[in-house]
Amino acid sequence: MPLRKWRFSLGITIRTEICRSLLFVPFCGQHALLCFTSKEMKAESNQLCDLVRETSLAIHRYHRHGHLEKIYENALAHRLRKLGLKVEQQHPLRVYDEDGILLGDYFADLLIEDQLIVELKAIRTIADEHVAQILGYLRSARIETGLLVNFGSPVLQIKKYLMSDAPSP
Repeated sequence: MPLRKWRFSLGITIRTEICRSLLFVPFCGQHALLCFTSKEMKAESNQLCDLVRETSLAIHRYHRHGHLEKIYENALAHRLRKLGLKVEQQHPLRVYDEDGILLGDYFADLLIEDQLIVELKAIRTIADEHVAQILGYLRSARIETGLLVNFGSPVLQIKKYLMSDAPSP
C-alpha cells in the first residue's frame, strides 16, 4: 500500500498507510481552538481521526485483545500524549434538561484536542447500546465527531460518528 505523510499543526509528522475502506465525512470546525478555514478544519479533523486509528491499531497489534478497557484507555492516552496531543481521560460531560436543570454527568473515555470524543470498549462486538452511548456523548458535549473503538475482538473495530445540528424536517 502507498504511504501518506501527514503534517499536524503541532509540528508532528507521521507516516500512515492509506486505508481505502475508510470513509471520511467532513467536519465542521466550530469547536476548534484555532481559527481554520472550512477546508483546513476538515483536513485537521480527518488527520486527528487517522492518528487515533493508527495509534489504536498499533496498540491492538502489541497488546492484542483480552485486557480490561482501562488498559487500552491508558495505552491510547499515553501514546497520543507522547505525540504532543491534548488528551483528557474520563472527561465529564454535563447533561441538562430542556429547562436548563442539570440532570447528571457522563464520563467520556477520551476527549482529544477538545474536538474528538473517543469511547473505548473491550467487548466481543459493538451493540446498539454502545452506538447510542457515543451519540449521547456527542449531543451532550455539542461536539460533532466521535470514534467508537473496540479492542475486545480479535480484529480491531473502529467506527466514526458525526452529530450535526441540521434541523429536523
